[in-house]
Amino acid sequence: MEDNNLEKKYSKLIIAVSIVIPVVVAILFGVKLKDFGFNVEPLSVLPPIYATINGVTAIVLVWAVLAIKNGNQKLHERLMTLAIALSVAFLVMYVAYHMTADSTKFGDLNHDGVLDLAESAKVGSIRYLYFIILITHILLSIAIIPLVLITYVRALAQRFDRHRKIAKITFPIWLYVAVTGVIVFLMISPYYAN
Repeated sequence: MEDNNLEKKYSKLIIAVSIVIPVVVAILFGVKLKDFGFNVEPLSVLPPIYATINGVTAIVLVWAVLAIKNGNQKLHERLMTLAIALSVAFLVMYVAYHMTADSTKFGDLNHDGVLDLAESAKVGSIRYLYFIILITHILLSIAIIPLVLITYVRALAQRFDRHRKIAKITFPIWLYVAVTGVIVFLMISPYYAN
């Protein structure tokens, strides 16, 4: 009964966090510090760092699954906590970068912020692939928030039967978000203004 209480105790917090994080990120994504008089240079060092964090997160997730399959629960717990910490670090850096830099247009070869017909023709249909990956990445990164939190709380509550059931859904989605984060960076990085 106490285990159910732990899940119940955190359910409202999970709902709140799952709503607040995407809303705050969306709002902050539209905020540019320079529009408020702050003279800040774009934090252009951050995209390769947060892309690397996404890649490390993917490795940590796979390692954590292997650890639990090999019966190493303590290592699994530590790795999953690390994966959450890495995801939070990614989010903070992602927001910080987008608050200091203008959006990058995929295919903008001359970095003028405009995708003209020649640039569009040169990029071709790969642009559609980029947007498919980007849109699924964004949507699933929103969906993964409550899944990770529910999965984590069920482990804390030692409801391992319920934890395993949702982890089978959470893991592949979280892995997809981490891997596509790297892919999106690799695809857009040639178009960042220097």
